[in-house]
Amino acid sequence: METRVTESSSNYDNLEHMSVSELLTNINREDKTVPFAIEKAIPQIEKLISAVISKMQNGGRLFYIGAGTSGRLGIVDASECPPTYGVPHGLVIGIIAGGDSAIRKAVEFAEDSETQGWKDLQEHEISENDVVVGISASGTAPYVIGALKECRANGVTTGCISCNKNSPMADASDFPVEVVVGPEFVTGSTRMKAGTAQKLVLNMITTTTMVKLGRVKGNKMVDMQLSNNKLVDRGVRMIMDETGVERTIAEQLLNEHGSVRKAVDFLFAQRHRDTE
Repeated sequence: METRVTESSSNYDNLEHMSVSELLTNINREDKTVPFAIEKAIPQIEKLISAVISKMQNGGRLFYIGAGTSGRLGIVDASECPPTYGVPHGLVIGIIAGGDSAIRKAVEFAEDSETQGWKDLQEHEISENDVVVGISASGTAPYVIGALKECRANGVTTGCISCNKNSPMADASDFPVEVVVGPEFVTGSTRMKAGTAQKLVLNMITTTTMVKLGRVKGNKMVDMQLSNNKLVDRGVRMIMDETGVERTIAEQLLNEHGSVRKAVDFLFAQRHRDTE
């Protein structure tokens, strides 16, 4: 692979001698470069998302697999899909080296196993219908690379999100995404710019996929789960905006039908019948 940019020395030195203001200003200066790096990778991201949409339209699932920060970001993105879009919990799945305990606390050397990633995927009965996206800032995590290689050998579509060019992980992926954000503010601390880049790409993957799967109407999350008062209030306001009814009626409709989509569809169908 090319020089591992994610491990290259920071553009800044003597950080301990900087004031708080200087530290914040310089971190922010580096963070501003991330969206521009992603912009360059949009053609790669589009190809990956198109593959994900195609598989999901035919009953497939999306898997994220990573270690450390990368694995945690995948789990966060996967866990937010059911409440946001009303999809089943098993549609987007995040897997992290070291298992669920690694979400909160680092598991030493978990990412160094070349065989465990595939074993973890097999627990979910992975198949050719699915897409597996590896996440690794360096693109060199054995846990992820080994899993992607086995996926490819078994006919499973693969993608990845890396912050280095021409990494071993990219070589093992059908649809590699390479977002090169450059050296970190603290040398090698890839939870910073690299982590931000990965999070933004993950947002793009699931948001675009869910829109194309019909889980958004206009610009609203009409299938969101009503799991707290804030979301119930949002749902009521969405019904009011969409249909023009008063709040009390919107609340009643949402309570009766359990989702914004069903409430709006019911009201429009009722109006249609009344005009016939």
